[in-house]
Amino acid sequence: MKIVGMIPSRGGSTRFNNKALALICGKPMVYWVWKHSKEVACFEEVYVATDTEEIRGVAEGFGAKVVMTSPDCETATERLYEFSKKVEADIYVMINGDEPLIMADDIVKCIPDSLPADGFYVSNLMTDFSNPVEVVDPTNLKIVTNKDGICLFISRAPIPFPKGNMNYVYQKFVGVGAFTPVSLEYYHNTPRGPIEKIEENDSFRFIENRKDCYYINAHCKTLSVDTPKDRVAVEEYMKAHGLDK
Repeated sequence: MKIVGMIPSRGGSTRFNNKALALICGKPMVYWVWKHSKEVACFEEVYVATDTEEIRGVAEGFGAKVVMTSPDCETATERLYEFSKKVEADIYVMINGDEPLIMADDIVKCIPDSLPADGFYVSNLMTDFSNPVEVVDPTNLKIVTNKDGICLFISRAPIPFPKGNMNYVYQKFVGVGAFTPVSLEYYHNTPRGPIEKIEENDSFRFIENRKDCYYINAHCKTLSVDTPKDRVAVEEYMKAHGLDK
């Protein structure tokens, strides 16, 4: 199978404008995501998909291949769909541009060994919460799956509610996922449902329509950069663990 990696890097952000270029240990955040993605052996290539010439120039400056996409893409998955019309592949792995701590060994966990006969496949990564305070933080998405790893619901609320059993480990969203062309076509051609509009999470494009969307526990360390404060926390972690080279 031809597998490519794609890093969506839009210019605008309501909480942290142009965060793809925010410096972490002296290099733009998108560089660290690209560096770790390039270490995935099964990727034929890794691309940065952006809507601004500024990000394009920076990414090409450190050696990345860049595909320009529309500034009108409302979600990262829509940007991936547009990208898929320009770069052919059997599986597209999207590594969010605000996940600088994600390593190659974690990224590959969303990639299946084979594809279903109908060609439809969607998976994302998740990981365990290590701090109970994070569970009640609405900036963190909580994932609930069935025993087969198929996603049942995603919320910013702490779900499931521990009424009958307190012995439960909550899982949070990690910004890495695998998609086939068939699943991307389905995403693009299916209207947003009411739950997706409420929660503002586009995995519901599949969940609300009973299309299997797998969430795989990578048991990895992650901290997505949504605010300048997050950038500082990531930089401190990278320096403390020798990841700043």
